[in-house]
Amino acid sequence: MTQRLELYRCSVCGNLVQVILEGQGELVCCGEPMKLLNAQKEDEGKTEKHVPVFMKDDNGNDIIAVGSTPHPMEENHYIMFIEAISKDKNKLELRYLYPGDEAKFFVKDQDFLDFAYEYCNLHGLWEGKRD
Repeated sequence: MTQRLELYRCSVCGNLVQVILEGQGELVCCGEPMKLLNAQKEDEGKTEKHVPVFMKDDNGNDIIAVGSTPHPMEENHYIMFIEAISKDKNKLELRYLYPGDEAKFFVKDQDFLDFAYEYCNLHGLWEGKRD
């Protein structure tokens, strides 16, 4: 059984799918079951940091930055998206990123969002929580 907002990846073609409504069936792509992604929560010994960090800008607005050290945003290594999600998983905000972008996300509805995912094209899915 799938759960709302879980992320699944196809090991053949690389499709990444997020569950919108829960269901009983198995997610299949390219004739094979898709792999459930489990978010990593701690960087261990890497030079760049991947865990999403909630912080405030100079105007008091919420920002989600990828790591306490800026993540590379190069053609061959970059953050593909940042997604902020409410604790009850009823609300989310999503921003796609591209090489050359800054790995930050200005959160519009700051009062409701409690954790964030980010996806690195090389190192996969990471999760951070609001303090």
